[in-house]
Amino acid sequence: MQDGFDLYLHGFIVTDDGHWAIVQQGMNGDRRQARRYHWLSEGLASFVDAPHTAIAGEPRGEIINLADRRAEPSRRGQLDLLSSLGPDRIVGEVRRLSAAGDASAAAQPDQPVLPHLVMPAHHDVRAGDVNIGRLHATLATAADVGPTDFAGLLLTPGVGARTVRSLAMVAEIVHGAPYRFADPARFSFAHGGKDSHPFPVPIAVYDQTIRVLKTAVAKARLGREEELAALKRLDDQARRLERHATGPTFAQLVDQERRDSHAHGGRSVFGWEPPPRRGVSG
Repeated sequence: MQDGFDLYLHGFIVTDDGHWAIVQQGMNGDRRQARRYHWLSEGLASFVDAPHTAIAGEPRGEIINLADRRAEPSRRGQLDLLSSLGPDRIVGEVRRLSAAGDASAAAQPDQPVLPHLVMPAHHDVRAGDVNIGRLHATLATAADVGPTDFAGLLLTPGVGARTVRSLAMVAEIVHGAPYRFADPARFSFAHGGKDSHPFPVPIAVYDQTIRVLKTAVAKARLGREEELAALKRLDDQARRLERHATGPTFAQLVDQERRDSHAHGGRSVFGWEPPPRRGVSG
């Protein structure tokens, strides 16, 4: 695939039973935009014929995608040309046919619509990037179910309201519908950002979220799905509160998170970050 995005991140995750997932990320430096390519072993029949589970990014420019199912005749034809013609004859044929275009492409079916997230053209998280009503609903959910009740809800002692907020956002991603992801920047409020946008990563909350999810998945494999069901209930409750929940402004939320992050082991690529002075936004 040639789409103007150079790969700089390649994550390969393998399970004990042989299943795997790949997450690649490409960057277009001129546009200052990123694009992700997701692969899953489940249902994969070919590495060259529509292997991607999803490609997340805003469509831009001309894309040459020889991994598209519609490109199979092109792939086969390239092999035929290579075996039957030499380089000079191939160049001559390309020059002769370039004006005529590829008439067969118009007869191919339309490309199916793939889910994608449209990210803003700036890196910092701004108020316009966040659905504040949904964020307020998540905050209200955390206030309602933690920290007193949530230990019983998820059977995981020590989970407080801040971790509940992160889990509610994780649960929304797991159980959500595509229309809810129009503001992907909002999910950065779950665990912050490695470069301190919108606030340093609260390591203690991050680790606790991972522990809860690992426990839920492990017990579900044994037939005990109470924890997974609890995450679903958490998402349902946040959606019910979305209609009427209110709370602080976006700027106040960011300032509060920056002040609190250090108490949860807040870190970024710049190292440990002390809390900002009160009244001073980071």
